[in-house]
Amino acid sequence: MTIRSTSSASDKPFRYPKMPGTLRADVLAVLLASDDMTGIESIFDQRKQSLSTVIRALIRKYGWPIERRDFPTNTADGRAGWASVYCLPQEVIDAALAGSGRDWLDGVRAARAARRRRPLRSPSGAKSKASVALDEGDGDRE
Repeated sequence: MTIRSTSSASDKPFRYPKMPGTLRADVLAVLLASDDMTGIESIFDQRKQSLSTVIRALIRKYGWPIERRDFPTNTADGRAGWASVYCLPQEVIDAALAGSGRDWLDGVRAARAARRRRPLRSPSGAKSKASVALDEGDGDRE
């Protein structure tokens, strides 16, 4: 297993994504919860960005010292390949949560819960303005 720190400069302070409902915020929240992430996480289903793209942004734009571990794995078609898992060092997590990180993390969790409570719009259940106008107009002719 190879362990690499993908941080270029650990002396610059890390920042938090401002919008709590973004993919960057979701990934950072998972990492701050002491969980590891691989590129096959369900958070990336139906998304066009890869985990490595989000990790790169968290490192370069926000200054987080995210570590990457590579390990051998088998692919679905039977070939051997390499996969990566990303994590934050425990001392970074402790320092972040001791500062303003806990409040930021609570905001991200609240935004995630609000997204889950939001009802999905059904295209079959919604009427267009034209059909509503036609229905209203039919009642006047009787």
